[in-house]
Amino acid sequence: MHSGRTPEQFTKRSLVALSHAIERAALAEAEDGPLIVFALFQRLPYFDREREVYRRIAGRAAATVVAMVGGPPPDLPERTYGVTLDEAEELAREWSVVVLSPRFGATLVAHDRAEATPAPTLEAGRLFDGRWGFRRDEALHEAIRLREQLAERLPAEARTALDEAIARVRDIPAGPGEPRAEAALRLLARRADRVTPPVQPAEAFLDEPGLRRWAGMDGVTASGTLPVALVGLRVDEPSGSPERFGRRNGAREGHAVLAAVTGALRPVDRALRVAENEYQLLLPGLDEPAALEVVRRLHDAIAALAKSYPFLVYTMHAAVGVSTRRPLPTADLRAAVDWAARKGLPVAGLPPETADAATAPAR
Repeated sequence: MHSGRTPEQFTKRSLVALSHAIERAALAEAEDGPLIVFALFQRLPYFDREREVYRRIAGRAAATVVAMVGGPPPDLPERTYGVTLDEAEELAREWSVVVLSPRFGATLVAHDRAEATPAPTLEAGRLFDGRWGFRRDEALHEAIRLREQLAERLPAEARTALDEAIARVRDIPAGPGEPRAEAALRLLARRADRVTPPVQPAEAFLDEPGLRRWAGMDGVTASGTLPVALVGLRVDEPSGSPERFGRRNGAREGHAVLAAVTGALRPVDRALRVAENEYQLLLPGLDEPAALEVVRRLHDAIAALAKSYPFLVYTMHAAVGVSTRRPLPTADLRAAVDWAARKGLPVAGLPPETADAATAPAR
């Protein structure tokens, strides 16, 4: 981190609240220009949600720079300059807002951890490391950093406007009361960032509408950010087992399978039951080896059920992949499980065009 502050951990929910506070400060009536603004959005859908705010900011700022992977839209307001970020560069991981004028500065600089914490939605639980503050000299430092890193992708008029504003800030000392105002803001921010209660095992299972809400299909989300490991699972009983052994308590066996599946989940994970004997596990932030370890533990747990139900030897087939696509490729995952079952394979991978990192078929 650049300012010397100890990095904090943000959820996406708290990050949005801080971003909105800084953007509101940029829109406040004040005779302290020239004003410059930098905003790094990661992906276009996140900017689209704030497009009207940045249209209003452009009306007050000498220069506004917005940057994201894939490039901003072409219809940006006057004095707003779009920058295209490469997916592999470090700036692509930033969700940052910097506002600077000769008498004011505010900064939020956050880096995507590609992880999540339990939250009402997958998007709200995304985790970032970063820092924020309302000190002009820190905003000056960040404005210089971003100006230098983006300079070659900005037109000459943008560089001139940014340089003139930065030079003006350097000529005026920072206000002595900044630490006091910031201390009050930090107290309010801590009280507003409520802790999400832990997810109970029964809440880990989603239905189709619940999956849409949790995965952000009906809200603002974007492909290419948080990786989610996908595990498809089919657990089959031997053909004709209930009739052959005259079992009258099949519900107990079903609950035992559900308990085995639930036992593999972390609080941040979710599961979807897509058929009587078929499940999908959604594991945010896990890579392929970690997802395969989940499958191994599930296999052991399902096999162990034979100790309680000796007449049943369950057969398990799975498919594994890691994807940053939104919506999540759950239909492709189910097809991969079906393919593994037909081929008699214990584990199969999602096709490369479906998952960003797919396992090799079968182990």
